[in-house]
Amino acid sequence: MASLHSLLSFAALATTFSIAFLCSFSLIEASNGGFSVDLIHRDSPNSPFYDPSETPSQRIAKALRRSINRVNHFKPTSSLSTNAAQADIISNRGEYLLKYSVGTPPVQILGIADTGSDLIWLQCKPCSGCYKQTAPLFDPTRSRTYKEVSCSSSQCQSLEGTSCSGSDESSCSYSVSYGDQSFSNGDLAVDTLTLGSTTSRPVPLPKTIIGCGHNNGGTFNANGSGIVGLGGGAVSLVSQLDSSIDGKFSYCLIPLTSQGDTRSKLNFGSNAVVSGSGAVSTPIVPKDIDTFYYLTLEAISVGRKRIELTKPSQFDDLAEGNIIIDSGTTLTILPSDLYPDFESAVKAEIDLAPTEDPTGVLSLCYESSSDDFRGPSITAHFTGADVNLSSSTTFIRVDEQVVCLAFVAASDEPGSISIFGNLAQSNVLVGYDVVKKTVSFKPTDCTKL
Repeated sequence: MASLHSLLSFAALATTFSIAFLCSFSLIEASNGGFSVDLIHRDSPNSPFYDPSETPSQRIAKALRRSINRVNHFKPTSSLSTNAAQADIISNRGEYLLKYSVGTPPVQILGIADTGSDLIWLQCKPCSGCYKQTAPLFDPTRSRTYKEVSCSSSQCQSLEGTSCSGSDESSCSYSVSYGDQSFSNGDLAVDTLTLGSTTSRPVPLPKTIIGCGHNNGGTFNANGSGIVGLGGGAVSLVSQLDSSIDGKFSYCLIPLTSQGDTRSKLNFGSNAVVSGSGAVSTPIVPKDIDTFYYLTLEAISVGRKRIELTKPSQFDDLAEGNIIIDSGTTLTILPSDLYPDFESAVKAEIDLAPTEDPTGVLSLCYESSSDDFRGPSITAHFTGADVNLSSSTTFIRVDEQVVCLAFVAASDEPGSISIFGNLAQSNVLVGYDVVKKTVSFKPTDCTKL
């Protein structure tokens, strides 16, 4: 088993789920019928990051390297608290891109949407310390609907890390920092955010809480500007949409190996209901940090062999809520006491000799140049929900001759955490209901939605 003594060596496995969606939606449309938007992978021909000269395995290798800081995103630090906004970093962890508009008249922004983030923020003029950005910085003075939030307002109080600023200290400033030392500082404000659906014309969403960042740093990419959070905190997009979407959103991620112009989907409101044959649900477990969606993993099966979780998660003293479901991490990170038996069970099902991972990161690999390589059936057993994982996404091709198991063990270090990543979620319709506090799963061919 590969050692994860350093989270950095392991984090090269994770990649971020950013979401590219064009548009706008109306509260009326959302409440009456819901809406859906496209998710565009950063390596898709539709993405500004696309490099046609790269092979699929080269793109996978880069995806591993991009996420070197992702695990730190979830490590508790002194800057994180119950409502702390935490962001995802586009250059290291951005896998999907999001296009939306802000202001009146609307200005198009390319950002990231992530279930592990809350605050919606972008780079703004004037900028005392912004990272390089290809597109012009957003100028709030040119928006007729931009308004700074008062320091005494409920919006200011809803976000940790705020302070009073301005000549009379009446404005609300925010300051967020992350486990990888990235940060954003600026003014908390409200403005019109324009989203959109796959079926309707853009309609503005007024008075959305945003962060107008004037001092931002980290390993950001010049093609993007900031974050759009889908987490459970008070200032996330999901929380701000609130009753208009009945607390529901879902996504269906196509496998990374899918060819053509097929796009993943992100759904809101009634469009996000996951039901029917094969649908199962598991409770979201409340924790101190309300940004993340915690589930309880009881066991994992390989073929007919079921491997039980034998001890509580190291994240806290309780077994409940021992794993986070994260659209921003590619690999699935299993509890350290569960992983050895899991890997052994996978080995027993494959009649090939293991080989080394050329990237030096993944633990169990095999030589295979065939696209027909399939691992054994794997089922994740959450409380009340058995999720059968697609055999085409439990292994990942790291070069032209080698495929590797897309799971690793969490570190034994204090504060380490288990994550159910987006590769395991491929070809599964995943629905969140933040009112009923459940996550639902339904096996689905996401390329046909």
